[in-house]
Amino acid sequence: MASPRLKYLSLGVLVFQTTSLVLTMRYSRTLQGDGPRYLASSAVVVAELMKIVACLLLVLKEHNYSLRALNSILRQEILHKPIDTLKLAVPSGIYTLQNNLLYVALSNLDAATYQVTYQLKILTTALFSVSMLGRRLGVYQWLSLLILMAGVALVQWPSETPGAKETEAPATGSQFVGVAAVLVACCSSGFAGVYFEKILKESKQSVWVRNIQLGLFGLVFGLFGMLAYDGERVSESGMFQGYNGITWTVVALQALGGLVIAAVIKYADNILKGFATSLSIILSTLISYFLLQDFDPTSVFFMGALLVIAATFLYGYEGKTAPNPSRA
Repeated sequence: MASPRLKYLSLGVLVFQTTSLVLTMRYSRTLQGDGPRYLASSAVVVAELMKIVACLLLVLKEHNYSLRALNSILRQEILHKPIDTLKLAVPSGIYTLQNNLLYVALSNLDAATYQVTYQLKILTTALFSVSMLGRRLGVYQWLSLLILMAGVALVQWPSETPGAKETEAPATGSQFVGVAAVLVACCSSGFAGVYFEKILKESKQSVWVRNIQLGLFGLVFGLFGMLAYDGERVSESGMFQGYNGITWTVVALQALGGLVIAAVIKYADNILKGFATSLSIILSTLISYFLLQDFDPTSVFFMGALLVIAATFLYGYEGKTAPNPSRA
């Protein structure tokens, strides 16, 4: 059982990482510069590669920096257990799709609206947790999910100022495309997260080895996706076209996200991870309004955001009254 300090430290790091990733990704997708914009499919591939390297270093550290031990672990856990390794192809492919969808969403939605809408993954995660893990949710948790849906619905409520929407359309892109991308990402995130949690908690294998397996499949899926959708542009201008300091920051934060999420799943649970992420809505809203200046909040948005945050605390209250949740 992880200590409460370690659990909440990992959740705090996740909030910081999620907020930073969303804001820098939104900025990088709307930044006007010379030359072609970087390819989202390429960024997903590089992030997977970074995650694999980071996990290899962590496994190496766990075994006192012994290359022989690292080689033995990789052979034993990956090559000699092909069935267990292949099980991770499913969540890896879904995560690869999800990562590409997030670039699409943030190319069409401001950071604050994206953050609130993306919290619907808490609902999908809860439903998959009940159906796949046999987890039992309390009354306050079900109530918090209803409040969450109401909050997200208010955030997506149509604006009553059509003139303002028309002027903002060119800058923010298609809201329909953005919302559709977020909704598909929410469903995929819920299923893949619970599937991965089930695998992690049913095995004694290192979480970092599992992430190496995920990353290897993600790298393969990402390369196929990049060649299928952006093959011509890659052949013309290269895989790293349009890369700059902001792009590398986005890629690094995305790679870090996979590691932080894995640690949170290991030390806490997947639904609590989703609720902790929703706290970054506050930071995203403030920075999106004051620094990026691509977001004009309305009273309806604030009401919806407050409902989402209230759902967060309601779920936490249920957690305190039930300190021993049922195991899968």
